[in-house]
Amino acid sequence: MGNPIFSSAHFKLIFPPPSASLLPLKDSTFRRTSPLKTSCTFSAPNYTKSKPHQTPHSRPSRLHKNKSKTTISNPKETTPAPQNLQSPPPTDVDLISLCNEGKIQEAIDCISRGAEANYYVFETLIGSCFGSKSLELGKNVHEVMLKSPFSRNVELNVKLVEMYVKCGNMKSARKVFDRLRERSLGLWHLMINGYAENGEGHNGLILFEKMRKLGVLRPNGEIFLAVLSACASEGAVKEGFLYFEMMESEYGILPGIQHYLGVIDVLGQAGHLVEALEFIEDMPIEPTIEVWKVIGNFARIHGDIELEDHAEELLKELDSSKSIADKIPTPLRKRNYEFNMLEGKNKVSELRSSNPYKEGANEKFKGLNGQMRDAGYVPDTRYVLHDIDEEAKEQALMYHSERLAIAYGLISTPARTTLRIIKNLRICGDCHNAIKIMSNIVGRELIVRDNKRFHHFRDGKCSCGDYW
Repeated sequence: MGNPIFSSAHFKLIFPPPSASLLPLKDSTFRRTSPLKTSCTFSAPNYTKSKPHQTPHSRPSRLHKNKSKTTISNPKETTPAPQNLQSPPPTDVDLISLCNEGKIQEAIDCISRGAEANYYVFETLIGSCFGSKSLELGKNVHEVMLKSPFSRNVELNVKLVEMYVKCGNMKSARKVFDRLRERSLGLWHLMINGYAENGEGHNGLILFEKMRKLGVLRPNGEIFLAVLSACASEGAVKEGFLYFEMMESEYGILPGIQHYLGVIDVLGQAGHLVEALEFIEDMPIEPTIEVWKVIGNFARIHGDIELEDHAEELLKELDSSKSIADKIPTPLRKRNYEFNMLEGKNKVSELRSSNPYKEGANEKFKGLNGQMRDAGYVPDTRYVLHDIDEEAKEQALMYHSERLAIAYGLISTPARTTLRIIKNLRICGDCHNAIKIMSNIVGRELIVRDNKRFHHFRDGKCSCGDYW
């Protein structure tokens, strides 16, 4: 961005109306009482030069001596600059077509200028922001909707809440949520689950208790799944078991396999693997493949190699196709990541690991990589599946596309700007560790949305607590 460069052509003196009287220049009070005011403005057409008033004590103006185009003119002889009149509202614009063509900002501008927008236009606009994952565009839609007759429409406000949640902005989502007088059970679930996905489980549990206190709606099984997810995000083991038992004892909801998985998730994220195995043994239903996948994942995270191998063996027994897949190598799936470069530019750039670095991103990342090494970063080559030597594995890790996205974002945005990255696969452990260190080095919040949750990296830490 940079600071703008100003020249003399950017400044002018605004004179008083013709009726105002000016004191003689020789009067020493002129400098204190002069009604002249200085203001910043855009470059304007050249004004007619006039000979400055001189007294025996005054010296010729240096501006006239150098023949500068900026002069001090008599206000009576100055033609007032034309005022900028707002263009009339467009009457023949098809707002729905603009939305379908992806011209969201153009549609917003037309509405701001007075184009009539109905319910379906705002519904389409908000839905378009879901697809682009552009938070800034969503905020602009929200702003024009507040000035429209649909500002209090319940359905549209619910869609706004969903849009903010999916963009990872729980603060704005909560503001809209709190203003709604009618809140469905699905809306409460959306907010509680949104808090869990963004690493704000504590707020999710507080919101659930508020729902229970109001007593207007009765929680269902989906709500309790979101509550268990919030407990896992917060590492609240005691609360997790409390709400799990509350399901049946207070609300008569029989837990399903997903609720048992929710409790396992709570125990696993807190590192209680032994308790998780005991809980699985006491389950009234047979453990599924997904149960052992979760256990194997937590065993790997916590470094329990024996439990990881045991979970792998059980998986092969339950799913024979897995053992066949282990013997037959399959081609790696193509990775396709999207990166929302900057809030405010309304742009989503797609970056892949195979793409070359744009502009100066390569130099930026090389310097950042050196700083990461100095800060204690050690590449974890376990996440490289190719059969290559260690040096090549470290090089492969360095060029993962989320790092490419961050490097490009750092050179494309002002300092302290939040960067938002979207990817369609789960973030690997090495990149997770690297981005934590990056966030501390660059002093920014780096938000990564993978196929499971949001990761808010701030000051060397992640909102997921390193369990995802």
